[in-house]
Amino acid sequence: MEVGWIAAIVVGGLAGWFAEMIMKSNTGIIMNIVLGIVGALVASWLFGILGIRLPFDSALINYLITGFIGACILIFVGRLIRR
Repeated sequence: MEVGWIAAIVVGGLAGWFAEMIMKSNTGIIMNIVLGIVGALVASWLFGILGIRLPFDSALINYLITGFIGACILIFVGRLIRR
């Protein structure tokens, strides 16, 4: 999946923000961007291992979905570690 740096920051921020809303975490904009970008990497890696491919032709939509799922996973794991 080929996404430019500016698009990665914008889409990663959106994915992190969506994850923040769903998971009801209180993170800032910088953390949302980090969660979205790192989450996309984590989810892409997990999807590759599990053989899951997203059906969308748009790299940005795939990046947004993987970023959202990955950010949710990272927030969940972060909560487990803090307990």
